[in-house]
Amino acid sequence: MTAVAWIYVVGLMALTEPSIVAGVMTFVLYCVIPLSILFYLTGSRRRKRKAERKARSVASTDDKTKTADT
Repeated sequence: MTAVAWIYVVGLMALTEPSIVAGVMTFVLYCVIPLSILFYLTGSRRRKRKAERKARSVASTDDKTKTADT
């Protein structure tokens, strides 16, 4: 919810810039880059859990394959 509010505020800031280039740069530098860094940092735990879940599913698939062959 905070990210949506931040996008709104920066969007309004970008609209008040004197040129289109300045508006785009304001939006990119104050909104896109900081929020992408924030989402990357806050998503690290989710990525770690996903990798562990994938490793477990691959391990369990390998165990099933080994027991089916023998």
